[in-house]
Amino acid sequence: MPNVIAHSLFSDFDINLFKSGKHYRLYEKLGSHVIEVNGVKGTYFAVWAPTARTVSVVGNFNDWSDGVHELNVRWDQSGIWEGFLPNVGHGEIYKYKIYSNNHGAVTEKADPFARYCEHPPRTASVVWDKEYTWEDKKWMGYRKEKNGLDKPYSVYEVHLGSWKKKSENEFLSYAELADDLVSYVKEMGFTHVEFMPIMEYPYDPSWGYQLTGYFAPTSRFGEPEGFKLLIDKFHQNDIGVILDWVPSHFPEDAHGLGFFDGSHLYEHPDRRKGYHPDWKSLIFNYGRNEVRAFLISNALFWLDQFHADALRVDAVASMIYLDYSREDGEWEPNMYGNNENLEALSFIRELNQTVYENFEGVQTIAEESTAFTGVSKPVNYGGLGFGMKWMMGWMHDTLEYFKKEPVYRKHHQNDLSFSMTYAFTENFMLPFSHDEVVYGKQSLLYRMPGDEWQRFANLRLLFGYMYTHPGANLIFMGGEFGQSSEWNFQQSLDWHLLQYDVHSGVQSFVKDLNKLYKEYPALYEKQFSPDGFQWIDYGDHENSVLTYIRRGHDTKNDIFIACNFTPVVRENYRIGIPKKNKIKEIFNSDAKKYGGSGISNSAVKVQKKKWHAYEQSIEITIPPLGIVIFQ
Repeated sequence: MPNVIAHSLFSDFDINLFKSGKHYRLYEKLGSHVIEVNGVKGTYFAVWAPTARTVSVVGNFNDWSDGVHELNVRWDQSGIWEGFLPNVGHGEIYKYKIYSNNHGAVTEKADPFARYCEHPPRTASVVWDKEYTWEDKKWMGYRKEKNGLDKPYSVYEVHLGSWKKKSENEFLSYAELADDLVSYVKEMGFTHVEFMPIMEYPYDPSWGYQLTGYFAPTSRFGEPEGFKLLIDKFHQNDIGVILDWVPSHFPEDAHGLGFFDGSHLYEHPDRRKGYHPDWKSLIFNYGRNEVRAFLISNALFWLDQFHADALRVDAVASMIYLDYSREDGEWEPNMYGNNENLEALSFIRELNQTVYENFEGVQTIAEESTAFTGVSKPVNYGGLGFGMKWMMGWMHDTLEYFKKEPVYRKHHQNDLSFSMTYAFTENFMLPFSHDEVVYGKQSLLYRMPGDEWQRFANLRLLFGYMYTHPGANLIFMGGEFGQSSEWNFQQSLDWHLLQYDVHSGVQSFVKDLNKLYKEYPALYEKQFSPDGFQWIDYGDHENSVLTYIRRGHDTKNDIFIACNFTPVVRENYRIGIPKKNKIKEIFNSDAKKYGGSGISNSAVKVQKKKWHAYEQSIEITIPPLGIVIFQ
C-alpha cells in the first residue's frame, strides 16, 4: 500500500467557494481528519500552500523525514495539497515540511487548522478525533432570550492561567475550572464570563493575544474536550461564554502562519499593511479571499464546535486604520486618499453578517478605541455590524476622575457627565478590563485616593456608578474583591485577601450589585436607548453629586440614583422626582456589611414641593463616597 493515497474531502463547489472567499466552514475540509478509506483507517491531511513545490507530512510516524508522506497538489489552481495517510491516527503529532517555489525557501509549519497542539514550548500539531456529548441543549434552546441586547450583561473577564493555580507552576485544568470557576461565577451572580484568548499561543507574556493555533484550545489546561466541558458547565448554570478572538495580527514564530509556504500567504506582502510595529507581529491580508475564508471559518468554528455565545474582537482600531501606530511615510492612503483600510472594513462587515446569519442568539463585541462611527450599527445601515462596542472613552474619563482627591472633583464633574453626550451613539459595554491593571497602572483599588476606608468606599462607588450608567458591564477578575496588587499573569489572584472584612465587603457588594442588576429591568431593558436614562441633576459641582433616573419598558420600574463623590455626608439633600408614589431605598453602597459606615434612608417621604422641574421631590441622605438607589 502506498504511503499516501489520493483522496479528497473537497467538491468542486467547495473549491469555488474557497477561491471566492465564501467557504465559511473550512475546518470541515482543511486540516487533519481521521477517516476510513477502502476499509483502512487513517488520517486525511489538507493544507493551503499555493507557492509550494512539495508538501510532506512529517512526524514521529516517519521519523520526521520529508518525502516519505508527500501530499498531492490539486489540479484546480486552488493551491491545496491533500492526501490520505493509512494507519496514522488520533494522537499522532505532525507538521508540514514545505519546499517552496519561491527562491528555494523551506519551512516546517504547524497545521493552521489543527484541533489540538503540543504543550508549549513544543510546537507540533496533534491529530485529534475525540467525541464530546454536549449537555447544554436547554441553554442553546433559550439562549436568544438570555443573550439579547435588552438583557443583563454583567461580564467577568478571566485569564485562565492566573485566576487560581494549584501551585506556583501548575495550572488548574479545564475540568477543575469547570467545578471551581463555574461555581464562583454563579455564586457572584455574573451573567457572562469572558475568556482572554484560549486559542493556542506559544508565548505566555502575550496573555494569549499572539496566536499560532487558531482552531485549538491551548493545551496548557488540558484537551479540547475539557474546554468544551467548561463551556458546557457554564451553560448548564445559565451563564453565557464570550471568547476573545484575535483577527488583527499574529506572531512571526517559525511554526506559525507567517511566510507559510515561502511566500506572504496569510500576511499582507506590503510591510506598511502587513507588519504591526507595536506588537512586532504580522497583519492578515484582508483583501485575499482565502484569508477572509480562513478567518470567518475560524469565528464560526468557535460558535459551532464550542458553543460560544459571543466573540469579543480584539484591536479593531488597528485593523481599520492604515496609519494606526505609524508615523508619516510609514503608511499609504487608500484609493480615496484617506486612512481607512477598505479591505479590513469589508472583511469586518462580512464577518459580522455571516456570524449573525448563521447563529441565533449570539453577539460580536468590538474592542474599538476610536470615534469611528457605526461600529455597532447593522451593516445594512452602513455600520460595521457588531452587537456591542467597548466604551473606552468612558473608562478612561471615569478612572481619571476617580483618581483625583475628592476636594478637587468639583472642578472635573464634566469628566463623568460628558459620557452621556455620546452614550447612545453605539451599543456600549463599559469595561474595567485587564488592560487597566497592568504596566504600572496599579490595581483599581490603589488607583483610588485617600486612606483605606476611602479607597474601598471609592471602589464600591465606582462599581455602583458603572452598573447604573447605561450600557453592559465588564469587570476583570480580582477587581470584584479589591485585589490590591497589579495583575500578574504568572501567579494566582490574591485570594487570601478575602480573610479581611474590607475585601470580603467589596466582594459581597459586587455580588449584591449583580443581583440588583438582574432583578431591576430598568437597569438593562433600555441600556442602549436614550429612553432608558434621564438626568435629574448633573450640575451640582459644588457638592460633587450626580442624580439620575434609569428606565425600562414599564415606568413603574423606574429607579432613582444619587452618587456622592466626596467623603462628606449630604444630609437633607433634595431631588425632584417625576412620581408621587411611595419611594424606598433599595440599595446602598455604604451598608455596614460592605465595609461602609451604615448611613441609610429608612423612610422617604414624597413632598409636593417643586424641584428639578418636577412637581414633587424627596429629601434624602447621601452617604460619604456612596451611591444610593431608590424605587
